[in-house]
Amino acid sequence: MLTKRTSLKLATALAALMVVGSAQAAEKLRLLTWADYAPKDVIDQFTKETGIEVEVTLSNNEEMISKLRATQGAGFDLVQPSQDRIAGPQAEFGIYKPLDLSKLKSDQFIASMLEATKKNTTVGGKVYGVPHIWGTDGLIVNTKAAPKVADYNDLCDAAIAGKASFRAKRPALIAFAFANGMDPFASYGDAKAYAAMMDKVGAKLAECKKNVKFFWDGKDQLLNALRSGEVVAAMAWDTGGWKLNSENPDIKFIAPKSGALGWVDTFAIPAKGRNDDAAYKWINFNMKPEIAAKVAASAGNFTASNGADKLMQGKLKDQFAESFPKAAIDNIKWYPAVPAGIEEIEGKVLDRLKAGS
Repeated sequence: MLTKRTSLKLATALAALMVVGSAQAAEKLRLLTWADYAPKDVIDQFTKETGIEVEVTLSNNEEMISKLRATQGAGFDLVQPSQDRIAGPQAEFGIYKPLDLSKLKSDQFIASMLEATKKNTTVGGKVYGVPHIWGTDGLIVNTKAAPKVADYNDLCDAAIAGKASFRAKRPALIAFAFANGMDPFASYGDAKAYAAMMDKVGAKLAECKKNVKFFWDGKDQLLNALRSGEVVAAMAWDTGGWKLNSENPDIKFIAPKSGALGWVDTFAIPAKGRNDDAAYKWINFNMKPEIAAKVAASAGNFTASNGADKLMQGKLKDQFAESFPKAAIDNIKWYPAVPAGIEEIEGKVLDRLKAGS
C-alpha cells in the first residue's frame, strides 16, 4: 500500500517527466524554406550545438503565403519569404509576428542590407523580416547556341524558336515590362495603371509563347534542359547559371541590358509559430560568417552575413565578377514590397497566359 509521502513523490516525479517530455517535444524548429538553404551539415551542427531538431519543408513564395494564409500563420516556426512578400501579405492577412530585434545579433548582418530589409518589411512601425540570402533573376544563355541573347525580349527571337524558357510567374511579367520600356515598380501605387501595364506585358508574353519549349517550374527541370541543349536560353536565377557554367563554360549567367531583378530572401516568424526561441537561435547561428559561407555555397548565392564573403570559394567570386560588372550591378532592379492586390492582377494575366488565351 502506498503511503501519502510515496504517492506524493510518484506524482512529483511523473509531473517532472511530463515537463521534460513537453520540453523535448517543443525542441523542434519547423522551417519552411527554399531548396539548398538548410544543408544537412549545417542542420547537424546546429542540432549538435543546441539540441534542437530542424524539420525542413521546401517551398517558394507563392506556396509559403498560401500555407500561412490557410492556417492564419500556424504550422511553422520560421519561414523564408522574399522581402517583397512580407509587408503586403502581413497588412492583408496578418500571417507574421513582429520580430524582437533585441534577440538578434545585428552585428552579424551587412548593415546596409539589414537596414534596407527592415525598412521594406515594416508594417505599422514593426519589423517583420531580416535578410538572409540575396541574388538575381536574369538570363542563362548557351552563348555558343544563342550568341545574340542579351535581354529578356531576345527569348522571343525566331533564331531560338522552341528553345527558350521562363517561369509563368510574376518575375517574368516584371522583367518583360522593364525590357519593353515600362517601370512596373513605379506603378505599384496605381492599380488601374498597373492592370493596364500587365495586360500589355501579357500580350507580349502570349506572342512569345510559341518560342517557349516549356514554362519551367522546378530548377532541375530547367537545368537538365539547358544541359541537353533542349533549351538554349532562359530567364532564371543566377545560381543555376553559375552551376551550369562550372560544368560547361559556354553556358553563362548574363545580366540583361534592361536590368537583372534583385531579390532578398528573409527570415520571418509566422503569427502562430510555437518555438520563437529556436527560430532566433537558428537565425543567429546561420548569420555566423563560417555558417553563412556554407549555406551560400549550398545555395550558390550570396549572403547578408557580415564577413561571409571572405570565406567564399574563388569560383563563385569569379563567376559573379563576370556576370556583374559595375554597370550591371548599378542596373539591378531591386524588388520593393508588393502592395495588396498587385498579385491578384498579375495572377489573372498569368492564368490567361498558361491557358493560351
